[in-house]
Amino acid sequence: MTTDTTGAVARDGEPRPGGPADSPFIRACRRRPVPHTPVWFMRQAGRSLPEYREIRASVPMLESCRRPELVTEITLQPVRRHGVDAAILFSDIVVPVAAAGVDLDIVPGTGPVVAEPVRTAADVERIRPITRDDVPYVDEAVRQLVVELGDTPLIGFAGAPFTLASYLVEGGPSRTHAKTKALMYGDEALWHALCGRLAEMTLAFLRVQIEAGVSAVQLFDSWAGALSEADYRRYVLPHSTAVLSGLVDAGVPRIHFGVGTAELLGAMGEAGADVVGVDWRTPLDVATHRIGPDKAVQGNLDPAVLLAPWPVVEAEVRRILDQGTAAPGHVFNLGHGVLPEIDPEVLTRVVALVHELSSRRADQG
Repeated sequence: MTTDTTGAVARDGEPRPGGPADSPFIRACRRRPVPHTPVWFMRQAGRSLPEYREIRASVPMLESCRRPELVTEITLQPVRRHGVDAAILFSDIVVPVAAAGVDLDIVPGTGPVVAEPVRTAADVERIRPITRDDVPYVDEAVRQLVVELGDTPLIGFAGAPFTLASYLVEGGPSRTHAKTKALMYGDEALWHALCGRLAEMTLAFLRVQIEAGVSAVQLFDSWAGALSEADYRRYVLPHSTAVLSGLVDAGVPRIHFGVGTAELLGAMGEAGADVVGVDWRTPLDVATHRIGPDKAVQGNLDPAVLLAPWPVVEAEVRRILDQGTAAPGHVFNLGHGVLPEIDPEVLTRVVALVHELSSRRADQG
């Protein structure tokens, strides 16, 4: 017996009628029949929306993540505008890292910048565990959003240990991840100590969101594609598994996503998620074969396609929907985040098209 995210008891894992737990998005994540293919977009709440740019004009990124009223409004903006099937909490993957005592800032045009990069055991020890009391603004924002969203599910998220470790070791974004790999290969014990601590922090952060009412969670491992499969299995998989398996009793679907992970999809599928996100480089039918038949997939329109003429966009949407039928469950999404220069009206049209085409197919099937 499990408890769904609306608080109603569900027997044999079946959600009660109505509410977020019975939404097309959650049903697709759980590989159940859906009236239409659900769709949402990574970074849907963000820089492509003029209303977002207006509200964020004078508020630094980390500060905006710590204001529940602002988080609520920004999270709701794409739901109102696009009619997507799920909202994703407006936040950033380094929010819990900052809450754990790491001195960092999100620099416009650069990304997270760490004042003192992690290089030693003493540096790792300074990353303390977090509780709900460290991120009360996240708890409050989720609770507000659950009320505002009604039957629309809210997705919580966090950064995976490898990606967080990369930022901490490099001191900021990196194209080569050279310092990260040097630590990983050169001091395996320290590497696992760092990732183990980050896994505990990430698990705690996701549990705060789940207890506040999110209907699903996504673990972002944005930089895992920089690794070979052998290195991923040795240095990363145990820690991502610790996070995802730590949520097995939470009663919400778990999504795992990385960029450039075509060769890692099988291993990522083993980490314990219910849904594996696929970037635009790998067709969904091929990805499904690599991941296995017991996982739903999410993806995977190339964000840059949205800058092309509408007939091109429409053809690509049709292709992805066709390929998604190879999986036991499909959540339509982009292969990475929405680009700032994308016209929001195109996103709205894509949502409508996905709903129209998949509804027609459901009626015929």
